[in-house]
Amino acid sequence: MAEPAVRIPDAKVALSTASVYPESTATAFEIAARLGYDGVEVMVWTDPVSQDIEALRRLSDYHQIPVLAVHAPCLLITQRVWSTDPWVKLQRARAAAEKLGASTVVVHPPFRWQRQYARDFVTGIWRMADETDVRFAVENMYPWRYRDREMLAYAPDWDVTKDDYRHFTIDLSHTATARTDAIQMVDRMGDRLGHLHLADGNGSNKDEHLVPGRGTQPCAEVLERLALSGFDGHVVIEVNTRRAMSSAEREADLAEALAFTRLHLASSAASAASAASASSASSASSAAKAPRT
Repeated sequence: MAEPAVRIPDAKVALSTASVYPESTATAFEIAARLGYDGVEVMVWTDPVSQDIEALRRLSDYHQIPVLAVHAPCLLITQRVWSTDPWVKLQRARAAAEKLGASTVVVHPPFRWQRQYARDFVTGIWRMADETDVRFAVENMYPWRYRDREMLAYAPDWDVTKDDYRHFTIDLSHTATARTDAIQMVDRMGDRLGHLHLADGNGSNKDEHLVPGRGTQPCAEVLERLALSGFDGHVVIEVNTRRAMSSAEREADLAEALAFTRLHLASSAASAASAASASSASSASSAAKAPRT
């Protein structure tokens, strides 16, 4: 039988509940189901529903949309969510993921002022990862900047590839803010890359989280590269829609982000066939030119 012209990779496309802010976690489930996302990533933050496992389970069941990942409460605004102890936060995030059937917990590296947590973070993440089938995927961050000043806010480092973790999350808005090469970071992460936060950015001092295709990041190239490599993690749309003038405009942005993602994940199948054909032709040409002995 002939090979299909386009093959869709196994990677699932999820909507981060943060993408609908200032609307609610419940609204994110509704929009994800209506637009055809494969699931959601729950950002655990100040919305009480995001912290309530049973409420999340009811939303998942009602909308028939699975929870694929849980983002632990690592932000400045969530310092008191699920305890003030960062290890308790991660334990509760793992428990939530296990109960909801999610495969991944996303976690940021510690803030530098969380000294004891930062000192034990790498070994602690390994220890927790050994206790569960849930992936702890540590996310790349960025330096904080104000005018000409730069502050290194994260420890051991905002560039998580400098430390030894079992799994990584790459966030393309964060690579933009860090002004680092996203493709090179993907390469450094290698087969430990387990999760993608898809968003765009222009390299400003702010973490922009633009709809993919509206900034300077190689969003399409990253999607195609991951699909070609057999990436089996999740692609999560994590964009900022706070400036949307209406719910309809917000939903249009999220539909555009989903269409962009599916297009470039699918087009990679054709790219793979083309690359394989070119490689085969090159090998044949080299063989024909090789001297005979």
